[in-house]
Amino acid sequence: MSDFLMTRTLDEHAAETALRHDVLTGLTRSPKVLPPKWFYDARGSELFEEITRLPEYYPTRAEREILLERALEIAAVSGARTLVELGSGSSEKTRHLIEAMPALDTYVPVDVSESALKGAAQTLLAAHPGLRVHALVADFTKPLRLPESPGPRLVVFLGGTIGNLLPPERAVFLADVRAMLSPGDALLMGTDLVKDEAVLVAAYDDAQGVTAEFNKNVLAVIDRELGADFHTADFAHVAVWNREHEWIEMRLRARSDLLVKIRALDLQVPFAAGEEILTEVSAKFRQAGVRRELAAAGLELTHWWTDAAGRFALSLSVADGIGTDGREGRADGTGLTVPAPDTAA
Repeated sequence: MSDFLMTRTLDEHAAETALRHDVLTGLTRSPKVLPPKWFYDARGSELFEEITRLPEYYPTRAEREILLERALEIAAVSGARTLVELGSGSSEKTRHLIEAMPALDTYVPVDVSESALKGAAQTLLAAHPGLRVHALVADFTKPLRLPESPGPRLVVFLGGTIGNLLPPERAVFLADVRAMLSPGDALLMGTDLVKDEAVLVAAYDDAQGVTAEFNKNVLAVIDRELGADFHTADFAHVAVWNREHEWIEMRLRARSDLLVKIRALDLQVPFAAGEEILTEVSAKFRQAGVRRELAAAGLELTHWWTDAAGRFALSLSVADGIGTDGREGRADGTGLTVPAPDTAA
């Protein structure tokens, strides 16, 4: 792959160190918590791909619908010559954008998985031999130094992953993204939208039990990597809608009193029957809220696209006061689309 470069910004032991820290701090606090990134070993990634094909799980299909319908418009509005994808994984959805961008020079996928980056690059370069790929092995939740590449750049953050961050974490993340952007650059972000509670809960608690297995996979990861003796059968998968915060919470609930040993940490973790580990928060959004959070980070929402059913949204935003053509002035002075105010309650 002559047009492929890879830059590693993570220490080779960074994942192990982070896992130790997250398990130690998360399982010795009350209530107990584990970050959702530890779902995704090879088995977890397979399970998530299976989830995206379930009838109950609409976000992947809804986002793909928008990308297929709007890719040419996104390409035209952004004018991007460099596409930066945060949490790129297999880069599958991004291919719709790449195919719509004839002027695209460079693709910069950012992911913690070196193998995922190499596999995606191989596939993309076979389909687009003129494309340059400069992959970053990095944690996208930390400030990034992007490689030199031609502008304008379009930074994309898809899949509704922004919802896995708590509000203070989202504020830091969006401020870091704002710091990446030069005049003319833009952010394309996917957000799952608030909808009927039954639809939301079903998406995270499917009838086939795939999401339950995915949730419990975090325990299998800890068993393997840290020598723990979790047994997945000892925990029940729970998905609930938090009306106050408008997010789904995935939890693991102990079926009985337990004492779990984690040898690598020399740690014993007691569980009372019914005690839960919070493993994921998945926030759902309204347009007005997205606009406010972007504005607080110095970003101005200029385009808002949804699927036909209004389940999911892609938003395009630019550095406040700078349009995608690099000129100073409000978005409505640059010919960009300014969405109507959100009137949802």
